[in-house]
Amino acid sequence: MTETPTENPMTASWAAFAAAEPELAKVAEERFAAFTHHVLATLRKDGSPRTSGLEVRFTGGELWLGMMPGSLKARDLHRDPRFSLQANPGEGTGLGGGDVRIAGRAVEVDDPEIKGAYVREVEPPEPFHLFRTELTEIVRTYIEDDTYLVAQVWKPGEPVRTLKRT
Repeated sequence: MTETPTENPMTASWAAFAAAEPELAKVAEERFAAFTHHVLATLRKDGSPRTSGLEVRFTGGELWLGMMPGSLKARDLHRDPRFSLQANPGEGTGLGGGDVRIAGRAVEVDDPEIKGAYVREVEPPEPFHLFRTELTEIVRTYIEDDTYLVAQVWKPGEPVRTLKRT
């Protein structure tokens, strides 16, 4: 169910990220699976940020964003494909598994075969927009030993960088 992504060394598919950093990918998928709705940030026509609720799917080696036809977030992504996605932190301040944020570009998929496979697996309400993501950065932050704030940062073509501070 994958479309051939454009060759851009500055972006990566979810499958490429998961192959390069399987432990971080597993944690990220678990954080997104913990809740249904997450927060998507897009850019409005005037360049200001817009945040919207969104469901995401990890399937076929891709991170997919589906949305209602003509929604503001879909129109934003048509105009400027850059996005940031934050996993729902859940209740309280525990952030089990840490906070996970994903940035990248969203590319709409119109291929009937790909959309058909997505529909068979996910059963979204139709009609809908379907966007495949091209990742530019993944960041996980968490507390270690009740002492350190730890940030793990991944970018395509680079190993995970781990930063700690008290």
